[in-house]
Amino acid sequence: MKVHLIAIGGSAMHNMAIAMHKKGFTVTGSDDEIFEPSKSRLAKLNLLPAKEGWDINNIHKELDAVILGMHARADNPELLKAQELGLKIYSYPEYIYEQTKDKTRIVVGGSHGKTTITAMILHVLNYHKIDCDYMVGAQLQGFDTMVKLTKEAKIAIIEGDEYLSSPIDRRPKFHLYKPNIAIISGVAWDHINVFPTFDNYVEQFRIFADLIEPNGSLVYCELDEQVNKVGEKARKDIHKIPYGIPKYKIEDGATILTNCPLPIANCQLQVFGEHNLMNLNAARLCCNQVGISDVQFYQAIQSFTGAAKRLELIKKNSVTAVYKDFAHSPSKLKATTQAVKKQFPERKLIACMELHTFSSLNEIFLKEYDGSMAFADEAFVYFNPHTIEHKKLKLITENQVKQAFGGNNIKVYTDSKELLNDLLKMDFTTKNLLMMSSGNFDGIDFKELGEKIVP
Repeated sequence: MKVHLIAIGGSAMHNMAIAMHKKGFTVTGSDDEIFEPSKSRLAKLNLLPAKEGWDINNIHKELDAVILGMHARADNPELLKAQELGLKIYSYPEYIYEQTKDKTRIVVGGSHGKTTITAMILHVLNYHKIDCDYMVGAQLQGFDTMVKLTKEAKIAIIEGDEYLSSPIDRRPKFHLYKPNIAIISGVAWDHINVFPTFDNYVEQFRIFADLIEPNGSLVYCELDEQVNKVGEKARKDIHKIPYGIPKYKIEDGATILTNCPLPIANCQLQVFGEHNLMNLNAARLCCNQVGISDVQFYQAIQSFTGAAKRLELIKKNSVTAVYKDFAHSPSKLKATTQAVKKQFPERKLIACMELHTFSSLNEIFLKEYDGSMAFADEAFVYFNPHTIEHKKLKLITENQVKQAFGGNNIKVYTDSKELLNDLLKMDFTTKNLLMMSSGNFDGIDFKELGEKIVP
């Protein structure tokens, strides 16, 4: 098989290239900009394009497939050449399905928790040495790539993102995977640039549930009102498996599950927060569907340390901890700040978040953030006005942001250096710091920050 990837430098796309290379395919690619770590990882396997930019000579009749990444535009010259030649053009999710259509596909959907649930399932299967293919949205400890596609594996675990598939395919990615086993973790309006109303957004999850293969299974969070409606109205031939929060207790800063079957009894976890516990329940029930018993699941999950940037511990001592998290939507901010505060009730919580996505910087969507950081003792919100200009959005003011978030604990910054300086002036004894963003606060080195706050 000869495969060419247009926009090979993306996080998902370069992992796809590596997975195809390991499967024995001849892989080429192109991009107009490739950053680290994609650049080094591609170069190591001789997959890095000789030069940056688009070249129609990359496209020829000998190609078996062209895979189009979201970074490319609909008028990309290589795409136009492929269309002219009548080559088979796939979006990223279409090709994932093509490579896994003969396997049992577990697809994890939801506005939050997708990466963590996917990572938990992979951790458990890996612990018990069960081979599987996968596609996950973050680099996981113990896994070389974010994508694995083989001939041998009978199971495929896929993180089902609801964002668009490609510049020429406006369907949500998770509509293309046709799961045998589906998970919906929660529904909280996101991607306002694609789904302009809440009802329109919820509809995508109804469609996802309807695309489950005949006699398949739907594992869904019954505590989420919208998800519960989707689950209850799913097709009659679908096996419906609702879940909630397992019984637990917190002792000395550790979360312990208290109702596990013998010989486990009490299961001490390395992750915490009720959202993570719900994620764990979803992963357990899904693993049950592929032959993993509860005892086997709890044996494995005790060593799960979390997915990158999902309540990821940067550094701690006996009185302070520094975490970073991918949280950026209102529901994620609320769940993450609540989790840290509940885990360490005796410590003050300093929570910082960056408005970075299209939705979060939209003045209409801003009101959705009301009360989302109420669990923090002090909440810092940062946004870069240049990012707003780049996204061609109407400018927002510091006062607008403060009013939108509500509460007297909010302070707004438009200069990341000023935010960093203020953090470093603070005494963090008996305080925790939580940094939340889908970006990086314009270049803040989280590891270095952790070292300075927890010497």
